[in-house]
Amino acid sequence: MKVATWNIENLYHRDKGLSRSNLGKCASDWILELDALMPRIQKSENDMARIRELTFLLGFENIDTHPYAVMRKRNGGLFLKQRDFANESKASRLTDWNGWVALQTVAVDHKSTLHKARLIAEIDADILVLQEVEDKPSLMEFNRMLKDFNIASYDQVMVLEGNDDRGLSMAIMTKNGYRLDTVRCHTVDIADGRDLTFETDCQEYAIITPKEETVFILSTQFSGHNTAKRKLQAREVAAIYDKLKVEGKERVLVCGTLNDVSYSDCLSPILRETDLEDISRLPMCEVDKDKGKAAGYFRLGAYRKGVNIKQKDYMLLSYEMSQKIITCGINRKAMWPERNMKWEVYPTLKNREHAASAHPLIWGEFDIW
Repeated sequence: MKVATWNIENLYHRDKGLSRSNLGKCASDWILELDALMPRIQKSENDMARIRELTFLLGFENIDTHPYAVMRKRNGGLFLKQRDFANESKASRLTDWNGWVALQTVAVDHKSTLHKARLIAEIDADILVLQEVEDKPSLMEFNRMLKDFNIASYDQVMVLEGNDDRGLSMAIMTKNGYRLDTVRCHTVDIADGRDLTFETDCQEYAIITPKEETVFILSTQFSGHNTAKRKLQAREVAAIYDKLKVEGKERVLVCGTLNDVSYSDCLSPILRETDLEDISRLPMCEVDKDKGKAAGYFRLGAYRKGVNIKQKDYMLLSYEMSQKIITCGINRKAMWPERNMKWEVYPTLKNREHAASAHPLIWGEFDIW
């Protein structure tokens, strides 16, 4: 059984607040000016001339041949169609839509999407656990794309939206006879009687193997900015894990973006107060080391010497799962090296915008059928 976990950072579109801006000041100013001009009900000739200038400067004439949605004119009416998954909506007085749509998201570079698919195809896991997926239609479209990379698409695809409304849903995909049995989420758990425990979620999956064995997976994402909240979340996940063990459910994996380094006190409830073992610390863990100036030292908070990316993502094993592991690894071929770091990347990955994610993919293969 091969399991992989990855914070994929969305597939086709990503919230503007999550994207690091790589635009210069001129481009940013042009966008702000265009956003101010377009909603005007009455546009002067000067306004229209300036809009045409701005769209040219921003490269609107460069048509994307793989649109997530298309606008079309038919029988004198303007329609918007989301690819394959939605009925066409017509621009009219009744719908109060005039063809200008304010977007909170930005498109993910198409090469980035291709690198996401290429990395998933290279690992070809039986069970794929994903964080930061925008929605199920996007994931279904992406799943069909995997056939272009010479692997079978996943048979079961499950996406559950969490508490974060910025397109940070969690997903699980299975194939090769592994099937999803039950799902439980913790979106409504309350901390200290006031706030939601998880800003995103913690989701429990029960997976049935081809030989009718059961494996339990916890997928979660901790707070990225609140240390006190992160420790509370770690304590809650540890409690969920302990409950599973009390119920006799020994084969457990904890996967996700915990947003802190392993020595942090925030993660102590899950890393030091349980028997969970970090897969990246195992001697058998395969990972390409840095080839640049960062190769010879151990950066504080890194996975290991020569793998000097700050650890935020984890696959943790219960004792029973640690006894079943055959091999494991960390794959960062679709990540863009920063500063003095250098490692093997895909030949088509030429800059940061083409990177699949800022997170590595973590995988493990187990002697479970």
